[in-house]
Amino acid sequence: MHKPFLATVFAVAILFVSTAGFTAPPNSAEKHGADASAFELPPLPAAASKAQSIVVDGRKLDYTVGIGWLPVRNEQGKAIAQVVYTAYTVPGKNRPVTFAFNGGPGAASVFLNFGAIGPKIVSFGAEGDTPSEPATLHDNPSTWLPFTDLVFIDPVGTGYSRSLVDDKQSTKDFYSTDTDIEYLSQIVYDWLVKNGRMESPKYITGESYGGFRGPRITYYLQTRLGVAMNGMVLVSPYLDPMAWSDEYVSPMAWMTTLPSIAAAHLEREGRLSAANMAPIIAYTRGEYAQALMKGRSDPAAYAAMIQKVTELTGLDPTFVKHSGGRLETQAYLREVYRSEGKLGSRYDSNFTAWDPFPYAPHQRSGDPILNGIIAPTTTAMVNFVTQTVGWKYDGQYQTLNYKVGRLWHDDDDAEQGSVKQLREAVANDPNLRVLIAHGWDDLSCPFMVSVLAVDQMPAMGDPTRVEVKEYPGGHMFYARPASDAMFVKDVRAVFEKR
Repeated sequence: MHKPFLATVFAVAILFVSTAGFTAPPNSAEKHGADASAFELPPLPAAASKAQSIVVDGRKLDYTVGIGWLPVRNEQGKAIAQVVYTAYTVPGKNRPVTFAFNGGPGAASVFLNFGAIGPKIVSFGAEGDTPSEPATLHDNPSTWLPFTDLVFIDPVGTGYSRSLVDDKQSTKDFYSTDTDIEYLSQIVYDWLVKNGRMESPKYITGESYGGFRGPRITYYLQTRLGVAMNGMVLVSPYLDPMAWSDEYVSPMAWMTTLPSIAAAHLEREGRLSAANMAPIIAYTRGEYAQALMKGRSDPAAYAAMIQKVTELTGLDPTFVKHSGGRLETQAYLREVYRSEGKLGSRYDSNFTAWDPFPYAPHQRSGDPILNGIIAPTTTAMVNFVTQTVGWKYDGQYQTLNYKVGRLWHDDDDAEQGSVKQLREAVANDPNLRVLIAHGWDDLSCPFMVSVLAVDQMPAMGDPTRVEVKEYPGGHMFYARPASDAMFVKDVRAVFEKR
């Protein structure tokens, strides 16, 4: 199927959700249907911190990294979960602070932390990276730390964060679109109060499903908890699931992915640029959409569309013809590299791996990028937390927790995405600025979805308050140093405009 479901958008996760932190009465685990061994894990340690430094643009920057946790409480005040965070702070009064979330649902925040915006990074997600390479951290020249403190939050069931109730109650309390936003917004509030940062300029950043969270958390904080964000940076966001709906009649499903497939072809030819993408986007919005809507009623227009799509993508003309010019993502990712015996990644279609089942009718192996990022990120994070910072905990670190994905359920408005909350949050605060960042080659959260969504928004005074920027690369375009440098320059501009 073409449409990505919420539980599979970027990173769902690894084996089980920890439900530790209290002593269960005899047989209580069995009574509630939980794994009895899960209740035997040790309590989380107290917060730990360490002074570190980094050289950015030739200047030394001193900072403190802290690992700690905050409780989630039910209406009776009882702790039902513990949310672990990693915070990087620089001395200074009322510095901006940015709260960072990754996606899934079921992904820890390590990808943004060690891949994009934290002061230390580890290599992953770029063509040529392999899981067995040493997970060595090194200084990040594109860290956001010079202009904002950073707080990386791991939702319940990810990282070391854990539920203190059984699976059935956890599903109700944490694993749905609405409850997820409510408790994570409360964690942001609690961190600000605990650290005396309510007067600091405040920002939200989220990647993939974290980009779905960003507008909803911002709106919830504005209207329910009384905390106003100064800005949002949404990285490869899962913003509008409805863009993939009705793929049998509406052209939208195919309009959102064709430009990314064409961008990947341009990149393979060394011709990817904004100038070369502009006519492709214009064609997608115009003649391509019209030809799809006309269908068999205009054979000449349909034939011209098939020829044009073949030219734009470099694919076999027969494949394009038999696809009706509608390029289903997973079929394309096999077809484009079939002669090499490889697969492309849905997160960056020019990131490849060997296809272990090349003669199967459908792809039978996992995504090349997702299969390769768990080992380096998990190793780097566990070593950093337990050895470098000294937060001594021996529980399993959940980089991608597939159980969260299995337990996840959507609330009534989940399919509407976060465009509604984005519009309302921007309307509520004339000073709120939003940067939406995408990689050209991403087929999991295509840039065209955000372009179309933002172009339909009213200007609300200043149309530049909400901008979409694209960069070479895929879902994790920041894995490419050149793209990351352009990205951080655009992010800095958002902070400087407050």
